[in-house]
Amino acid sequence: MSDTEKSKAGNKERNEIEIAASKPAVRSRITISDMDCYLFGQGTHYDIYCKLGAHPSKENGTDGYYFAVWAPNAETVHVIGEFNGWNETQHEMAKVGQGGIWALFIPGVQAGQLYKYLITGPDGEKLYKADPYANAAELRPGTASKTTDLRGFRWSDSKWMEERAGKDLNALPMAIYECHIGSWMKHPDGGDGFYTYREFADRIVDYLQQMKFTHVELMGILEHPFDGSWGYQVTGYYAPTARYGSPKDLMYLINKLHANGIGVILDWVPAHFCPDAHGLARFDGRCIYEDPDPRRGEHPDWGTRIFNLGKPEVKNFLIANVLYWIRDYHIDGIRVDAVASMLYLDYGKKDGQWLPNKFGGNKNLEAIEFFKHLNSVLHRAYPGFATIAEESTAWPKVTGRVEDDGLGFSFKWNMGWMHDFCEYMKLDPVMRSGSHYSMTFAMSYNNAENYILPLSHDEVVHLKCSMVEKMPGYQTDKYANLRAGYAYMLGHSGKKLLFMGQEFGQEREWSEARELDWFLLENPLNSGMQHYSEKLLDIYNKYACLWEIDNDWAGFEWLNADDKDRSIYSFFRRCKKDRRCLLFILNMTPMRRDDFRIGVPKKGKYKLILNSATKMYGNTEDFDLPGTFTAKTGECDYRHQYIDIPLPPYAALILEF
Repeated sequence: MSDTEKSKAGNKERNEIEIAASKPAVRSRITISDMDCYLFGQGTHYDIYCKLGAHPSKENGTDGYYFAVWAPNAETVHVIGEFNGWNETQHEMAKVGQGGIWALFIPGVQAGQLYKYLITGPDGEKLYKADPYANAAELRPGTASKTTDLRGFRWSDSKWMEERAGKDLNALPMAIYECHIGSWMKHPDGGDGFYTYREFADRIVDYLQQMKFTHVELMGILEHPFDGSWGYQVTGYYAPTARYGSPKDLMYLINKLHANGIGVILDWVPAHFCPDAHGLARFDGRCIYEDPDPRRGEHPDWGTRIFNLGKPEVKNFLIANVLYWIRDYHIDGIRVDAVASMLYLDYGKKDGQWLPNKFGGNKNLEAIEFFKHLNSVLHRAYPGFATIAEESTAWPKVTGRVEDDGLGFSFKWNMGWMHDFCEYMKLDPVMRSGSHYSMTFAMSYNNAENYILPLSHDEVVHLKCSMVEKMPGYQTDKYANLRAGYAYMLGHSGKKLLFMGQEFGQEREWSEARELDWFLLENPLNSGMQHYSEKLLDIYNKYACLWEIDNDWAGFEWLNADDKDRSIYSFFRRCKKDRRCLLFILNMTPMRRDDFRIGVPKKGKYKLILNSATKMYGNTEDFDLPGTFTAKTGECDYRHQYIDIPLPPYAALILEF
């Protein structure tokens, strides 16, 4: 086949893959063709995970497993495992084509058996490696891969998947519950205390429905050796962690979440990988997944290796990985960790620890191209799938269209809003007037991106305190402050994300080693906070004005952004049809304002739908207010009508009009 013919064939296959329906790729008898090798070498073999790894296959009427691995610098590669007594010479693999892929069919291998690759490097070094494309792994502290058969799970979410493809995520509610399975709730039977994916499903679904979250973001699902890394130092990108059960157990969890109307977002970590000896680092005796120069191949602060995104096979490994999770596990989105560390060559590095790009700058040109490639493929093949960037700088057009030189993400975490919010809420009320505009600043750039407002796990670890313990004052003041803060988050433009436990006022910092402090719900402050969070999310889901126009001033308007002397914020949200708008009034001090007057946008009646200063939400007393307020004619806040409304201390009021 000529190069021209190969190119035409490659383009045809890429187009077919990009417009494929959202279903798992078909696996039958496994072979690796010249075209497989060619496309992999080009970085565009989006089904490569069906060929590399260990897959059930049949040859000459005999069942077994077909093993294939990319190790271009290896002198020899052997498959060792339980099926051959870990014999280091019995099953030698053969090279396939010119791209460095090794393959071997081994008859009689069954699902559930442990294995590794014994790679002899170019210098004669023996390396015992887990399979980069393995679909299952041994439970830590074991480091072997495990054969498995992903076929046969009976999905029942076809309606969900079909409807997802037609959704405009920007114009829909998105309230994300960030959750770490191993520490959300511990199993009473002891040991590690882990619930399986199936057991977790039966508990988390009821809770998410009760609280009215629309999505769950699962931390630490990709296989990793160290619990304390929270899943951010990965060794098995194609294997759900064995801590919580089997691949089909995870399928059960996702299927059940979909059946109950809850979307699933996975934490995904393409920025760096675990340096453990059985993992990707120096995989075949040379650096094939990372750059050999530590100035580009290592994170000095994190002790991890950086993917070499200039290498087509590495980009293919990562892009196909997301497609694998979409097709085989039906996930609805990815939250891409540490995007800033990928975009900047000098991120977290001192002078002498990094190399500039070919133009002498600090932008990682390969990472930019990678994100554009990734998002182009995903959004074309799977409309309605969300890609979320955890990007902490002012990099332009993170959510801009690739055609307009954007990176193509669906959403970006608004880290600036998060930082300003947390710093303001920590302040003693007497100091808040001096930082008043830190809470309004995020709206000045809100239309630059499609934002998610995150209060994530990163904000409640490493001596940063839990959300409620960040608040000033006595215990009751802390909870009242947090209730007001959460109402501000609800009303502010942008989708929402809250880390587990913060919805009921978890007081200790989060630790992966213990479950959330569910016993706190016996305390009226905490049960009230949980009920309050549930009410906020109920309002969020019911009122289109809170999510239909999230990235434009058409959906948000200040009534008074300048009341810094009293530390009061007032604004309203509206939707396209300008019906069922919501007005927010937030008192960020303990001062009661019985004579508070606010200019309002329209004449008529304003119905009070939430008052945070009531006992049902954990307040020490009820500040009863009328259920309805009628606008009066008169000048106030540059409006021609106003309402008089008593304002309780540390209060959040929401009114419908």
